[in-house]
Amino acid sequence: MLFFTQCFGAVLDLIHLRFQHYKAKRVFSAAGQLVCVVNPTHSLKYAPTRCAAAQVSTEQGILPPCHHHEAVHDPQLVPCTCPLFSCQWEGHLEVVVSHLRQTHRINILQGAEIVFLATDMHLPAPTDWIIMHSCLGHQFLLVLRKQEKYEGHPQFFATMMLIGTPTQADNFTYRLELNRNQRRLKWEATPRSILECVDSVISDGDCLVLNTSLAQLFSDNGSLAIGIAITTSKAHSSEAEM
Repeated sequence: MLFFTQCFGAVLDLIHLRFQHYKAKRVFSAAGQLVCVVNPTHSLKYAPTRCAAAQVSTEQGILPPCHHHEAVHDPQLVPCTCPLFSCQWEGHLEVVVSHLRQTHRINILQGAEIVFLATDMHLPAPTDWIIMHSCLGHQFLLVLRKQEKYEGHPQFFATMMLIGTPTQADNFTYRLELNRNQRRLKWEATPRSILECVDSVISDGDCLVLNTSLAQLFSDNGSLAIGIAITTSKAHSSEAEM
């Protein structure tokens, strides 16, 4: 009986995923846009990240303890940038994409314009929807997070991070667009470098921010479709318009 229940549940999940994918393709096929259905993942990173902890310590004037037996840290190594886990991996920036794909199973999608379809928006916070986006010869990390910035008031935060240096990030502009029921919401900005930490970007509010009622206004049966476009630009501007 237990075996039957587990198998039946897996089949229902598969049917639900295929139905969501079919709906997305039907809605956006006319525009010729590539659709990626992204399932939610509950964040397992309850402890502060190393970049966040270092930032807090610096702001408080507290320096990390020095241990004479520790090896000198290579400044060219960067920590794991996956916002879901407290991963202790470190490596060079050039191999971050391989680490995210192989270790954390984050999918990557090709194309300058895609549709990011986040399912099950009703799940409690904290929840993340994550995918990598490859275009214009670079890789970007799109993060949609449901988080309670104030207790009892969950919000949705969406941002695009370049897997590269801040100087490289300044060469691009990304646009996130929600469009449903004759309503349109657009956020356009210069992406931040993955070296700056996703948590810091969300804490600063330098991203698309939706409250629950606004997210429901643009969602369809618990799924939120976000159009993504990336262009090369030297402009350093950001705007939200509706």
